[in-house]
Amino acid sequence: MSKDEDARTGHKSADSSFFGFKSHLAMTPERIITGAVVTSGDKGDGPQLPELINQSIQNGISVDTVIGDAAYSGKKNLVLTNQKNIHIVARLNPAITQGFRKEEDKFEYNKDAAMFVCPAGHMAVRKAKQGAKNTNENQRYAYYFDIEKCKICSLRQGCYKEGAKSKSYSVSINSKEHEDQIEFQKTDYFKEKSKHRYKIEAKNAELKNSHGFNRAISYGLGSMQMQGALTIFAVNLKRILKLI
Repeated sequence: MSKDEDARTGHKSADSSFFGFKSHLAMTPERIITGAVVTSGDKGDGPQLPELINQSIQNGISVDTVIGDAAYSGKKNLVLTNQKNIHIVARLNPAITQGFRKEEDKFEYNKDAAMFVCPAGHMAVRKAKQGAKNTNENQRYAYYFDIEKCKICSLRQGCYKEGAKSKSYSVSINSKEHEDQIEFQKTDYFKEKSKHRYKIEAKNAELKNSHGFNRAISYGLGSMQMQGALTIFAVNLKRILKLI
């Protein structure tokens, strides 16, 4: 049992998990980190994008393009970036073409496991496509959870119906925003910019492997945020000196 009350279980795939925190970063093409959000391990990547954009703008960066993975291509982010005249170079995943979703702010999509996670932190155990093609209604993905866990969950009230034989959560496969994004994905601009996504993964590896950011040195989210600030300052300083 961990003593850290702020740490939570996150997932890197459907079969692997970790206990702790996550760092979400924004970076320029020159590999200078311009925004950072540290959260508990269970938080999704997509919801952090607005804050990363705001931090980058406040730090004097003119943001016209955001490059990321499928976690950032949710409907809310597409609407936000469209309003700000920002291109979002993030490939769509059918699981996050959200349309209208009930309890949209509670169930989060884990891109690595390709599954949704419920408010209690339990990951869906399977998914299935529902609905017929070529009709007026969008097809949907239904994500099914372990009903035995639902029966004893502390958050079951209002989520699990007593006596139910299954618990699922559904998402719409298509929305207008995502249809537009599908067309954008076909452009040469999107394809060229996508080639640069590896840079953020390399920066994360540098933070973790060369500067000890793979392990918290103290307890609590506040301490992890301080560790992140100091680590990012050191990495940015090194990069600036190299560029000079």
